[in-house]
Amino acid sequence: MRSRAHLSSHPMHPMLIPFPFAFLAGAVIFDVAGRVTGNSSLWTTGSHLSIAGVIAALVAAVPGIIDYLTVIPPNSSGKKRATWHMVVNLAVVALFLAAWLLRGEATTPPSNAILALELVAAALLMAGGWMGGTLVHRNQIGVDHRYAHAGKWREATVDLSAGGTAAVPKGEGLKVDQMMLVHVRGTGDGQRRVVIGRTEEGYVAFDDHCTHRGASLADGALICGTVQCPWHGSQFDVRTGAVGAGPAKEPIATYSVEESDKELRLTLSPQGAARR
Repeated sequence: MRSRAHLSSHPMHPMLIPFPFAFLAGAVIFDVAGRVTGNSSLWTTGSHLSIAGVIAALVAAVPGIIDYLTVIPPNSSGKKRATWHMVVNLAVVALFLAAWLLRGEATTPPSNAILALELVAAALLMAGGWMGGTLVHRNQIGVDHRYAHAGKWREATVDLSAGGTAAVPKGEGLKVDQMMLVHVRGTGDGQRRVVIGRTEEGYVAFDDHCTHRGASLADGALICGTVQCPWHGSQFDVRTGAVGAGPAKEPIATYSVEESDKELRLTLSPQGAARR
């Protein structure tokens, strides 16, 4: 899904993470090399790299947290992975900062305890990086992959009325096989994510939640009345919610949507085969 923290459509978090990776890995290398060779200039450089890496990691964490809170689909395997990614990387920062504070002066040679802290932190850094790579390449977080004629990524936030309906502005409208993500506020569960798409037969609405691993279906592909999950390829009929192809086994909820001149009227009551 497209990153909220981006620069000219390029996600900022992946832009920034090479700096803490380089600085923190370099800190361990220089500290170990300094201890082995007895060269004070090496471990002094290692100390400077440690604090530079901590600062760079905190800077890189800001757009990462923005995407964590706003982009990653809730109740999904990607959200769980992102949570671990965040926790592990915060632990890395804490360990490197603790090692830097325990050392005191940059010219002080790193003790065995400090080296042990840094080595553990470096191992966690690799684990956190692996999880981050999985989030990008498997869960496609921060990746705006548009299929042919899909149009630009679109989102809208609307309020649910007392009658259980929500008015969604049409704007420029959707073309056939295009979708948009709608955040509906005021539902019993706080806020619901619903996809509105357009087929050759008209507008359709369905849950933005693949029943396999919770991926965002708005981030998938809509072709000939079928939406395909971007993570594992599950397919659903957008009118009935029925599973067309696995690995998903449960249908998705579909909703009624009516078109008027200036808006779409969305009714949040499951219909058809997706009733649950």
